[in-house]
Amino acid sequence: MRNLIKYYQYDRKEIHDIFSPHSTFQPSRGTWGLQGIVRVPDRLKDYVFMVTFTQSAVEYQFDESVTDSGVLTWQSQPKQSLNESRILDFISHDHIRSNIYLFLRTNKKSPYTYLGKLAYLSHDPTREKPVHFKWQILDWKIKEDQLNSMGLELVSTEVEKVPSSELILNTSPDPTESNSKIEHDFRGRKIDFAENDERNRELGLSGELLVLDKEKEYLTNNGRADFAEKVVHVSQVIGDGTGYDILSYSLEGEEKYIEVKTTRGGIGTPFYISSSEYHFALDCTNYALYRLYNFNMSKNYAEYFILKSKELTELYKEPINYRVFPRRRTD
Repeated sequence: MRNLIKYYQYDRKEIHDIFSPHSTFQPSRGTWGLQGIVRVPDRLKDYVFMVTFTQSAVEYQFDESVTDSGVLTWQSQPKQSLNESRILDFISHDHIRSNIYLFLRTNKKSPYTYLGKLAYLSHDPTREKPVHFKWQILDWKIKEDQLNSMGLELVSTEVEKVPSSELILNTSPDPTESNSKIEHDFRGRKIDFAENDERNRELGLSGELLVLDKEKEYLTNNGRADFAEKVVHVSQVIGDGTGYDILSYSLEGEEKYIEVKTTRGGIGTPFYISSSEYHFALDCTNYALYRLYNFNMSKNYAEYFILKSKELTELYKEPINYRVFPRRRTD
C-alpha cells in the first residue's frame, strides 16, 4: 500500500487502498470506483474529494478553479441541495475536528494529485443543485513543476491598489455581533491557518515590523524621540515566550506591552493566542493586542484595531488543544 504524500499522484484503486483497505475495489463501479465524494469508513465527517476539472454533467458545466493562494472554487453534484446531510456536513466543516482530502486531476485520463486537506471558507446560500463552495487548501506550497505535471493553471489573486507601508487604525468589531455574515459571504473570507507555520512566521514578523515602525513614528512625531529609541522588538531580541512582541512607551514614559496578531483576512477573521500570551494579557495592566487585518505583503499595508485586556476576555474563545495527564480526574 502506498503512503499518502502531498503532491504525489494516485489512481482510484490506490486512493481506495489508503482509506478503505479492507473493502473490495471495483473499477468504474461502486463508491470508490466511480463517485467523486466518498465518506471515509468509520470516520463520521471525514471525506475524500476526487475532483476532475473541465468535467461536465447533463445540461451543466462545472465552474471550478484553484487560486495562487490555494482557494478552491468547487461545486457539489448537480442534484445535491442545501439541506442534504452531506452538504450540511460540508457547510459545518471544522478542519480542526474532521478532514476532507482533496485529489484533483485536470482530465479523465490523468491520475489524481493529492493536494492536501481542505477547510471550509464559504458557500452560496442562494444557489443549489449544485451548491457552490469555496475551500482553503491547507498548507498550500505547490511548486511550478508539480503544477505543470498535473496540467493545472492557477487563477491569479487580484491585488488591491492600496497605499505603501501604511497602518490604518479602525474601531474594533462589536463582540456581540453574529458571525453569520462572515460564514455566508460567498465572496469568500481569507483565513490564515495555524498549519502554515513558515508562511505565518513571515506574515507575523511583517505585521510586528509595521507596528514597530508605527510606534517609533508616533513617539518621534510627538516630541518623544528619546522614548522612540527605547522601543524594543522583544520577540526578535529575546524570542517567543514573553507574552508580548513589542515593548513601547506612552508619551508620559509609561511602558506598553504590545502583542501583534496579523492576518490577510478581514476584520472578523479569528486568531490564535497561546495560554501564556492570554495569561500575560490578564496580568498586565498596560497590555494591548494590535489586531492587523487586510494585510497586503507587497504594499506593506494593513488596517488594525486594538484590544485591551478586558476586551480580550469578552471575546468568544474556542479550545482546540488539550494537555492530558496520565491519571484519572478527581473532580
